[in-house]
Amino acid sequence: MQAFKALFALLAFGVISCALPCTAARAQPPGAQGDEGEPFRRQLWLVPSPEAGLAANAVLFRPPGDGPFRLALIAHASTQNALRRAQMAQPEYRALAAFLTARGFAVLVPERLGHGSTGGRYAEDQGGCEEADYDRAARATAEQIALALQFLRSQNFIRRDAAVIIGHSAGGWGALALAGEDPKMIAAIVAFAPGRGGHANDFPNQVCAPHALSAAAAAFGKAARVPITWLVASNDTYFSPTLSRQLADAFRGGGKVDFQVLPASGSEGHWMVENETGVRLAGPALERALKLPKPVAAKKP
Repeated sequence: MQAFKALFALLAFGVISCALPCTAARAQPPGAQGDEGEPFRRQLWLVPSPEAGLAANAVLFRPPGDGPFRLALIAHASTQNALRRAQMAQPEYRALAAFLTARGFAVLVPERLGHGSTGGRYAEDQGGCEEADYDRAARATAEQIALALQFLRSQNFIRRDAAVIIGHSAGGWGALALAGEDPKMIAAIVAFAPGRGGHANDFPNQVCAPHALSAAAAAFGKAARVPITWLVASNDTYFSPTLSRQLADAFRGGGKVDFQVLPASGSEGHWMVENETGVRLAGPALERALKLPKPVAAKKP
């Protein structure tokens, strides 16, 4: 984490060049690229990345008011397929963002290197199927999550403490690598079907080197201080409930984990966090994990 802080300090003082004329590691002017007519304020941001001269695209959703707000960072899924990564749309997780902004969170969804319009090198490559390095891949994901988190904390409308990370698939796997951080700064991590190597060779319920996943999960758990909520749908064919439980048990050897199997969601439960139905199914678990207040009802005119 000290390395992340050092890089952030360089960015803050302009030592590292920006990908765009040096607004690249700053927000666009509030509202300039947002839509105030939406139920939450959607703004396009650029945030630091580990690659010098390249900022990462991000979307920020803000609740009404001036804050300071608690920050929720959503870490997106990934794929080893380079063409699919290049064609990925900017992740937004709108249903989840709406759920969180209704409960007072500002929500940041940064796009990581090697994906979509951000581009750049794919820092979190796990390698080949049999020799996959899941530890290294997770820590590369975690580095990018940490940089975006640090940067948003420097904004005056964001609280410095009690942030939460919600990770999906590879994003959840990277979030687990941050479980050793200060729990005052990261209050909770919620991981939806965390893992890597699922759908090996595009076959459902096939995972590359599951033993390596278990070993990495155990390593993350040894250093864990942040409480983890581990959620998987009963019809997830990337990381089945059985495998997910094994990984959570490996992590639990050193860390605190609340593992839950949620009801089936759609035709493929791995994507439940990306739609309203799935977020509704996960809502009670999210509220418990994040100690969320009930949503504020809109005032009638």
